[in-house]
Amino acid sequence: MTPLQTLPSRLRAAALIAATAASLQAGAAPTVNKFAPTAQLDGSTLQLNGKGTRVRLVFKAYDMALYTPRRAATPAELLALPGPKRLQFVALRELAGTDLGRLFLRGMGDNTPSAQMTRHTLATTRLIEIFSGKPKLVAGDSFAMDFIPGKGTQFYIQGQPQGEPVGDDEFFTLVLRIWFGDAPADRPLRDALLDGGRD
Repeated sequence: MTPLQTLPSRLRAAALIAATAASLQAGAAPTVNKFAPTAQLDGSTLQLNGKGTRVRLVFKAYDMALYTPRRAATPAELLALPGPKRLQFVALRELAGTDLGRLFLRGMGDNTPSAQMTRHTLATTRLIEIFSGKPKLVAGDSFAMDFIPGKGTQFYIQGQPQGEPVGDDEFFTLVLRIWFGDAPADRPLRDALLDGGRD
């Protein structure tokens, strides 16, 4: 009899769930969706820097792709990289819009000093409003965040722009920190987004 089998059933179940979660977090999950190798933004051709799947607990939430003007292999390189950038997402399960917006805001707060967050209150409020305006996203729905220097961050849902661009260049850095800050939302996803877009 193994040590696991000697545990009470409730503890065995908890151990199995923990082991499953650990195995999912050990490496990036392959994406369900295909992402184009390049994207056009503000007259520039961006390359697929990497792609991966966001896993929360044992559930796949969304596929994500990062497009950049040139290769960034580390968070520091990405955050210092000038030029336009795109974050592209495809939902893999039903996602409540309000919850998604709040998770993004929490991710920003986890990686940004409070004084810096305060400077961008209007832009972060707009982010919450955009996703709260969509009661839910279902599997297959897409959303995106485009950054154009000097213009701000443009949010899209299902390919449709959600109002005007918001924030400044620093605000988009706060957005990037959700996935590339010191406390990233998902470390395997972060690593996948920096792996050069390989399958």
